[in-house]
Amino acid sequence: MSTTSESARDADTLGLEEFTIEQIPVDQRHGRPRDLFTIWFTSNLMPLTIVTGALVTVTFKLPFIPALIAILLGNAVGAVFMALHSAQGPKLGIPQMIQSRAQYGTMGSILVVAVVVFMYVGFFASNLVLGGQSINQLVPAVSVNWAIAISAVLSLVVATYGYNLIHGINRWLAIVFSIVMIIATILIVVRGLPANFMSIGSFSWTGFMGAAVTTGVLWQIAYAPYVSDYSRYMPSTESMKPVFWFSYLGVVLGSAGPMVIGAILGLATKNPNLVAGMDKLTGGMGWVVMLVFAVGIVNTNSLNAYGGVLCAITVGQNFREKWLPKARARAVFATVFVGLCLFGAIVYQTTFLTSYFNLLLVLLYLLVPWTVINLIDFYIITRVNYDVPSLFRSDGGAYGRFNWGTILIYVVGFGVEVPFVNTTLYEGPVAHAMGGADISWLVALAVVTPVYYLYASWHRRTAALTASNVGVVA
Repeated sequence: MSTTSESARDADTLGLEEFTIEQIPVDQRHGRPRDLFTIWFTSNLMPLTIVTGALVTVTFKLPFIPALIAILLGNAVGAVFMALHSAQGPKLGIPQMIQSRAQYGTMGSILVVAVVVFMYVGFFASNLVLGGQSINQLVPAVSVNWAIAISAVLSLVVATYGYNLIHGINRWLAIVFSIVMIIATILIVVRGLPANFMSIGSFSWTGFMGAAVTTGVLWQIAYAPYVSDYSRYMPSTESMKPVFWFSYLGVVLGSAGPMVIGAILGLATKNPNLVAGMDKLTGGMGWVVMLVFAVGIVNTNSLNAYGGVLCAITVGQNFREKWLPKARARAVFATVFVGLCLFGAIVYQTTFLTSYFNLLLVLLYLLVPWTVINLIDFYIITRVNYDVPSLFRSDGGAYGRFNWGTILIYVVGFGVEVPFVNTTLYEGPVAHAMGGADISWLVALAVVTPVYYLYASWHRRTAALTASNVGVVA
């Protein structure tokens, strides 16, 4: 049961969140697992998800049925990792990347936190481009650049208010967004499908694997570094199973639906601006769809800004042990973060689709080793038993400043992927020999899983023996 009443929770929706990266006190815990369904379902109903689905038929040239299977398979598999991370939140009550200090050491974790900050910047800027296009389609008198700026400012406001407002917005938007997306899909099918729709494209295993990675596994793993940020306020007594399943179902349904729409658009319209193409194909409903897109961008980017700020504060706290800032610091960090992303969005909007695709692949390569290490450590090695106060000490307490073994495994995990990668910038020799199929993420899973398990088991036994010997000497 929640430690606060339903009315108290709703009353706090417009309240300014005071906490940032510190552990959430027991008397501040609130919320229900089903809130995780709405936040992950609604936050995926946006243009960026549609663009990702369009990559399957536009970039990988798959026919619709194989594209549909690839989208569903990739999301179903990738969401397992995402939901396992979500279930960590109530147990520890801390942001996701603070927990990484237990695996890498307090200073060693800066490596992976920096990767995640890069991810936030990329997704935020990508969303701003599409948000600007949506507002411009809705109100042509507003230029794309000004529309991008408007979207950025609105996201900043929501991120500044924080956790409760983000959850509250997503509860209200879930139903509205679902209805609009269903109607838009029906209109696209009725009005815009070419006669040869089912025969466009050609199947290849290279395209199928690439599509499965891009539209599913990658999309879901990209949530892993911050998904528990939105479950950390829930009571620590909450069972992990409902937290897992509400997160899993929300993110799979919320992601796969728009991606399928994107795959359809990729075959039905030749307009490289997919937002404009969808506006045209939905006819009289176009303005409603554009409005939903604009609101959806603000909603999703508020999550990106919020998570990016928590990561930035996490880095800073490494150097000042007693520094646990509150709402004012979050507002300052959020303003700087949004300003940088706004600049990037305006600069690179003309090369958006290619840049976004390369960003997705880079994130995959960097995040797969991290997610494997984190999940093995949490569920198998420590069995959900962490010394949370040590995570906030500058010397790392029980975890030290650097865990060089974990850092090395992470780097090796990325290194083994390189021969298997296939991007527009670089194609690894093994990927080339396989006709361009990119299975780098599978290779990373296969290598990092046993290596980290063996290392972490040995490291834990060694630490326990050392502590025992110290006790005997004392």
